[in-house]
Amino acid sequence: MSNTPEREFKLGLIGLDTSHVIVFSEEFNNPNAKHHLDGAKVVAAWPGGSHDLESSIGRVPGYTKDLREKYGVQIMDSIEAVVAASDAILHTSLDGRVHLEQFQRIAAAGPGKPVFVDKPFALRTADARAIFAVAKKFGCPVFTSSSLRFTGALTRIVTPETKPTVKGAQFHGPAAFEPTNPGFYWYGIHPIEMLYTTMGAGCRSVRCTGNDTFDLITGVWADGRIGSVHCNRTGNYEYHGLVHFEKTTAHVNVQTEEKGFFACLAEAVLEFLRTRQPPVPAEESIELIRFIEAANESRANDGREVLL
Repeated sequence: MSNTPEREFKLGLIGLDTSHVIVFSEEFNNPNAKHHLDGAKVVAAWPGGSHDLESSIGRVPGYTKDLREKYGVQIMDSIEAVVAASDAILHTSLDGRVHLEQFQRIAAAGPGKPVFVDKPFALRTADARAIFAVAKKFGCPVFTSSSLRFTGALTRIVTPETKPTVKGAQFHGPAAFEPTNPGFYWYGIHPIEMLYTTMGAGCRSVRCTGNDTFDLITGVWADGRIGSVHCNRTGNYEYHGLVHFEKTTAHVNVQTEEKGFFACLAEAVLEFLRTRQPPVPAEESIELIRFIEAANESRANDGREVLL
């Protein structure tokens, strides 16, 4: 048996305008963290931030200070400098509008380096396809996902063995709106990610009906299965789901989990770095963005059916 220590990946953060950068740094850099992970360390970061999005630019100074002072992360003045100092990139910019342009710079500066792109991956299907095309051009393994895909509350129910037997599903979650990242790209992406984790790709059409506080998105899959997402803006921040099998239905209750979903995401990222195998297929991630695009279109047009 080899005594060679496992490689520790040097991670770079692009975009310090989300609390996710603190969570990742805590889990990878703090040996006393509740769910500390060995095998990677955040070493470099570029602040970024979108000046027309207060929830983005307003967070950058505080998170930059915490990363430098609490976690020993070197703050750099360009994306390219961070990529050069890192083995892999966590592309955490909060604003989906900037992802394609920033990803192009990441991939060009570090051909072959793995990249995790945080949500929202893209705000148009065309941009989602373009990001994966750039990744292929530069040989960069890449995946994107909401952290809710990896919560144990869901992955214990939807396993590689049970997923082929799923007959339908319903999920619920908050869906605050942000005009710069319209409709369900901002927070609705979380329960939609849970739906895709459960149902897989293959949705044929989408309808969405909504009002000021609630939305119901219904997708019909090509094989006839139906999946739905109920979104709210009432202050209810819980995530729940019902996964329907032929003779049973399982309740997904994220609130009962001892291990947070960000810790589960960090584990998935670390496994991705080790294997270079994305845990979410590119075509599923592209279809998920198209699903959101279609749901936004349907909502704006009195719930009419939109084909994917």
